Amino acid sequence: MAEALNPVGVNTTFTSGTTSAQSDPITMQSDSLRIVAETVGVYVAIGTNPTATDQNFYVSSFDTETIAIGPPRSNRVVGVTTGSTTLIDFAEGTECPFIVGEAINLTVTGQSYYDFTHKIVTDVNRIASPNGYYSSRATVSHDSSGIVTAFNSPDAHVRKSIKFVVKTQTESGIVYIQQVQVS
Repeated sequence: MAEALNPVGVNTTFTSGTTSAQSDPITMQSDSLRIVAETVGVYVAIGTNPTATDQNFYVSSFDTETIAIGPPRSNRVVGVTTGSTTLIDFAEGTECPFIVGEAINLTVTGQSYYDFTHKIVTDVNRIASPNGYYSSRATVSHDSSGIVTAFNSPDAHVRKSIKFVVKTQTESGIVYIQQVQVS
């Protein structure tokens, strides 16, 4: 029985070549990518800032592939502290779902000047404070020191962000990449 696929997000069309070309960041909304190499087979690498080599996952031009990319992760944000790095506070009783080295996107409804895309988590703090309030905090490599308005949004979220890169052995080709839900 063939698998059923439900498209998620925007389909990305990408031109590949013999040098590794990196995509723009995409917000993870699914745990799988469907890859179609239209004219020539490609090597694909996925990660924070990947580089494709001839040792990566190969997708032929004769078939499509669905690659597991891990679970999409997100959480609600209850506080942002600005500075040369940005501190993201999560709701009490919830964990920071990200690990050091991953990239995230922040979206703050009503205060879009806080928004950022594909910034790297440099530290995660899960230590309870002396007054018993327990909240995890992520430190992000993002300079937000120019923001002077206090964070005050009831609707702010962070999501994991990834990039992909494709590379061919001999000539250029077209590659289509789509996040999908597999059922």
